[in-house]
Amino acid sequence: MNPIDSKLDPNSEDYAANHGFMTDYVAKVRGIEQQIRKGEERYRERAEKAGKLLPRERLSHLLDAGAPFLELNAIAGYQMLGDKDGTTAGGNLIMGIGFVKGRRVLVMVWNYAIKGGTINGATMRKHLRLQQIAFQTGLPIISLAESGGGNLADMSGEGANKDPFGARVFIDGGTIYCQQAELSAAGIPQITVAHGNATAGGAYHVALSDYIVLVRQQSNIFLAGPPLLKAATGEIADAEDLGGADMHASVTGTGEYLAENDADGIRMAREIVDLLPPPANRSLERDRTPEAPLYPKEELLGIVPTDKRIPYDMREVIARIADGSRFLEFKPDFGGDTICGHAHLDGWRVGILTNNGPISPQGASKSAQFLQLCDQSNTPMIFLHNTTGFLVGTEPEQLGQVKHGSKMIQAVANFRPPKFTIVVGNSYGAGNYAMGSQALKPAFSFSWPTARTAVMGGAQAAKVLSIVAEDRFKAKGIEPDAEVKAQLKAQSEAIEGAMETASEAIYTSARMMDDGLIDPRDTRQVLAMCLETCFEKDTRGTAPNSFGVARF
Repeated sequence: MNPIDSKLDPNSEDYAANHGFMTDYVAKVRGIEQQIRKGEERYRERAEKAGKLLPRERLSHLLDAGAPFLELNAIAGYQMLGDKDGTTAGGNLIMGIGFVKGRRVLVMVWNYAIKGGTINGATMRKHLRLQQIAFQTGLPIISLAESGGGNLADMSGEGANKDPFGARVFIDGGTIYCQQAELSAAGIPQITVAHGNATAGGAYHVALSDYIVLVRQQSNIFLAGPPLLKAATGEIADAEDLGGADMHASVTGTGEYLAENDADGIRMAREIVDLLPPPANRSLERDRTPEAPLYPKEELLGIVPTDKRIPYDMREVIARIADGSRFLEFKPDFGGDTICGHAHLDGWRVGILTNNGPISPQGASKSAQFLQLCDQSNTPMIFLHNTTGFLVGTEPEQLGQVKHGSKMIQAVANFRPPKFTIVVGNSYGAGNYAMGSQALKPAFSFSWPTARTAVMGGAQAAKVLSIVAEDRFKAKGIEPDAEVKAQLKAQSEAIEGAMETASEAIYTSARMMDDGLIDPRDTRQVLAMCLETCFEKDTRGTAPNSFGVARF
């Protein structure tokens, strides 16, 4: 397996322009993340008066010091649901993969410092995605819970209309409860620290966990809080008597452990994790010793042109993430714009499937064969998106484009080893599906700043609709006058602009069309962490049962 001979010129003007764009975009994403933290910091004084840790302080107390943490869907809901500048983005939930007592875990911290941690459509989508990852990887879930419940302003009336996720919020809530029960039955432990209010639906989220840690004078778990109880029945009750930590620890048995404060509750959660089977990575053995790529990761910032119409060679990306930059290309002289091949990443065997343009019938056929070979050898697949979709035209259609494209999609959909997706550049139309996008259920999917995801490019969409409009006039035997032509031109420009905005990386990541935007320089590290996460599944050590763990 020979190293890729890079042709990238780090001293060229094009490289400098590409590098500058990437650097600025990464800084923009980091700026959005900092805005979310600013929103959290506004609550610091109130949190300290209440003797509480801020959400990210809770996270810091939970995770092993110095261990990696991969945050997922960090900017979900950005500039949606009333968010103007990022300070209320993130779906009021901090979520990711980290390490507790040496064990890899999924973490979910309810961000009570933003809108009281209330639940909106983005919150639900993040929670459902976390559960999906748990099913796929077998990772335990640790939830540091404190939520004001459903955000009624976002879930009803005009608020629901403005929430792209809003119409299904109620049903999604029930799905979350269902999947909590299924996760328990699957032998996937759920540990929850109830740091504050857990009302109505939030109460079930806590109670459906396998382990519950209550916090004295902070936890309140009830179906109806004192105000609603009084309004509904006339009964007047104190919050502590109705659903306080001491009551649930000594009377109902809803919680197993009673902590004195935030930090003590998190300490108890860590101790519970330490009682789980030993870290699964003890049983992992790489296919070979990891080897750094020959080329610096910094150069990943300079590969993709600022103008997405300019072609580039995705082998340059592979050369900067693969061990020793080595890549054994599969059928290099057949369907050349589709690139398949074998490599190692951080010591693990992987297949890589990527594009240098549209997917031809030959490229689709080659991909389907390569996917089946990797499925046979239990080799994980990494998809690196850079395609405008399947090739169109009389010749490709007569060569069986639909048939071969369907064959490729079927191979991707039924691929059994783990799948990982990075949207590097264009990812349009059915080519997005064929390359293992979120719709085809990869284990994880991420995007670069240069990612563009849509049914087609903005210019193509505008041209299609312009042709349709012109043909409509022709069918009526009417020649459009100058005013109508000007209107059609303005309409095309508006459509192109809207499509370009809607396909842009921050826009699509905010709507959870991926698991997050990453700095291209982190690609190898992120993929390595995801590979290990999936490989550990069969050695986690917990066992399924019939109904999940019930609380008696």
